[in-house]
Amino acid sequence: MGPMVRRRQVLTSLAALAWTGCRGGSSRADDRTIEVDTRWRELRFEAGAANGEAQRALLLVPDGAPRRPVLVALHGRGEAVRGLDAGARGWRDDYHLDRLLRRLQAPPLTSDDLGGLVAPERLIQMNASLQRAPFEGMVIVTPYTPDNRDRSLAASRGFARFLVEQLLPRVRTETGNGMGRQATGIDGVSLGGRLALQVGLSHPEMFGAVAALQPALQLGEAVAFADLAHAAVQKAPLALRLVSSERDPFLPAVRALSEKLDERGVAHEFHVTPGPHDYAWNRGPGGAEMALWHERVQRGLPPP
Repeated sequence: MGPMVRRRQVLTSLAALAWTGCRGGSSRADDRTIEVDTRWRELRFEAGAANGEAQRALLLVPDGAPRRPVLVALHGRGEAVRGLDAGARGWRDDYHLDRLLRRLQAPPLTSDDLGGLVAPERLIQMNASLQRAPFEGMVIVTPYTPDNRDRSLAASRGFARFLVEQLLPRVRTETGNGMGRQATGIDGVSLGGRLALQVGLSHPEMFGAVAALQPALQLGEAVAFADLAHAAVQKAPLALRLVSSERDPFLPAVRALSEKLDERGVAHEFHVTPGPHDYAWNRGPGGAEMALWHERVQRGLPPP
C-alpha cells in the first residue's frame, strides 16, 4: 500500500475550566436534570458460560433505524468503577449525549453548545458540514466498559468478543439494522478510547470507522498501537481518528501515536481541541465531535 496522506487540524484556543479528571464524583456536581429520550432501550446480558460476566448496554433507536449507521460508544473510568448500570448509562446521563444530538439536528451550533471549548474556525467547519447535509442520526449503543487492571491488548479480547459476537448481533436483531462494516463504528473516551482502539483495530472486518477521544495511552505504547493500526488497514480500509485536548494529560501520548501512524503511512485525522480531561469536555466537544464525525464518515460524507 502506498503512502496515504491524512488531514491534520490542530485547533488552538484557550479554555478556562479547571482539570478535574473523569474519575471522581466531584466532577458530577454540575449535573442537571436530564430529559431522557424515550427511544433508549436497555439491553441485559446475564452471566453465563457463553457470556462470561454479566453486561448492560443502552441502545438508542432513532426513526429509520434499519437505514442508520451504528456506533458503539464506550465510556470512561469514572463510570466503570460505579458499576454496570452507571456505565451503560454514562453517555446518556453523565455526558448528556441526548442534548448534543438534539443540537446537531437543529443547527447552527454555538460555542455555548460545546461549553465554550471550541475554536471559532472549528465551529465554522462543523456548521458548514451540517449546512451541506442535515444530521440524520445513528443507532448508538453504549455498553458497560470494564476497567481491567490488565490494560494489554490480550486482556481486551474478552470484551472484544462480547461486542462482536453478542452486542452487535443483538443490536441488529433489536433494530432490524442491516448496515455493513462501512456504516459501523466504535469510539470512546479515556479508558473507553483506549478500548475502542484495541477492539476496533483488532476487528477491521466489523468496524469501518475507529476513533478515540482522549484515549488513555502511555508514551511508550505509541509504536504498538501504530503497528496494530497498520495491520488493520492492510486487511480492510477504515476511517481512523484521534481527538485530544490542550489540557488532556494523555495528549503527549496521543500526539506520539499520530506521529507513528504518519511514519507507517496510516491515513488518519488528529484533532486537538481546547479544554481539560473532564466531564465538561465530554458534554461539549467530546460528544459533539464523536457524533458528527461518525455520522458523516459512516454515511460516506466528508468529515467536518
